[in-house]
Amino acid sequence: MARRLSVKSLLTKSMGASVSKIVGMRGLPALLWDGSVLDAEEGIRFRGHTIPDIQKALPKAPGGSEPLPEGLFWLLVTGEIPTAEQVKALSADWAARAALPTFVEELIDRCPSTLHPMSQFSLAVTALNHGSAFAKAYQDGVSKKEYWGPTFEDAMDLIAKLPNIAGRIYRNVYGDGKLPAINPDKDYSWNLSNLLGFGENEAFVELMRLYITIHSDHEGGNVSAHTGKLVGSALSDPFLSYAAALNGLAGPLHGLANQEVLLWITEMKAKLGENPSDEAVKDYIWSTLNGGRVVPGYGHAVLRKTDPRYTAQREFAQKHLPSDPLFKLVGQIYDIAPKILLEAGKAKNPWPNVDAHSGVLLTHYGLNQMNFYTVLFGVSRAFGVAAQLIWDRALGAPLERPKSYSSAAIKKMFANKP
Repeated sequence: MARRLSVKSLLTKSMGASVSKIVGMRGLPALLWDGSVLDAEEGIRFRGHTIPDIQKALPKAPGGSEPLPEGLFWLLVTGEIPTAEQVKALSADWAARAALPTFVEELIDRCPSTLHPMSQFSLAVTALNHGSAFAKAYQDGVSKKEYWGPTFEDAMDLIAKLPNIAGRIYRNVYGDGKLPAINPDKDYSWNLSNLLGFGENEAFVELMRLYITIHSDHEGGNVSAHTGKLVGSALSDPFLSYAAALNGLAGPLHGLANQEVLLWITEMKAKLGENPSDEAVKDYIWSTLNGGRVVPGYGHAVLRKTDPRYTAQREFAQKHLPSDPLFKLVGQIYDIAPKILLEAGKAKNPWPNVDAHSGVLLTHYGLNQMNFYTVLFGVSRAFGVAAQLIWDRALGAPLERPKSYSSAAIKKMFANKP
């Protein structure tokens, strides 16, 4: 503890900045990431388009109202809104690429059910490196100017195979291990939902279309996105790069956040019962803060207003599950928590982020295995990371190699400065 306080004092006094800004590189302008930009007031923009923009502009499935993630990937890669025909062709392309090598299926099947789904997910994605087009092309001496081509092929294969990996893990751990086949006439989200056992529930399929779209990319500085970019800068293929990203996503401070929200809300519901009063909810929030805990799902490193991804999910819930008890409790917390957080001085941004809502939606439809939630996040985030890996190779992005300093070196550097 003494060492920790000494380093913290050194950084704040000598360099005039917080530990999070220096050691955690919080807000440090250092990365090129074309797919999305996060604005503190507006939230995420995908190639300049807000979430409401893409909800209106991107093609929908027949009879559906949510954007198809295939369209979002097209937008991230090309910068253009695709046509319905282009999205349909992309769905078919991914379906044609979806099959897993037999050894990868066996690898997943041999995992004990006690191994965390994210560990299985990362393991399977790593193993796909065996068939990497980029790794082979590099070994064969491909020109640097052509790196993007095999990277694109790997990126397409990666995204295409994720539903089969996720579905196999889910069925092995929580079901009977039997999987349906990919339907080449259906879209990506329908096939994922069907592999999980929810293909007949159109509302769940619509939720997956929305979920994947809004979780696909969130600028390049978050742990999973930056990890994928960093590892890719060493010319590791997209499978190895994204497996590394998944290991970052598995951390409690990143992809596990929605589980913490759901646990906190279910604990609140168990203690306060159905339809608690506003006063009871206020007291519970205060008890959380006074107990040295944070209110999970509230606050964000960049955002200073309600996360538009939260708003999109809230609007979905208002349409499809307005009477769900947990959704009503989430809405009650939304009305109460920000004022308390402002009063307590606990957050620069007291508004809800995306994790404040997603777990409740999944639970409503029966997907209540919380350890699996980060796998769904992992399927989604591949879209943004893969798109940027393609562009990094096309632009000839260099190897990342920032400079580091020891605390002793920093102390010496500022020793004679007032």
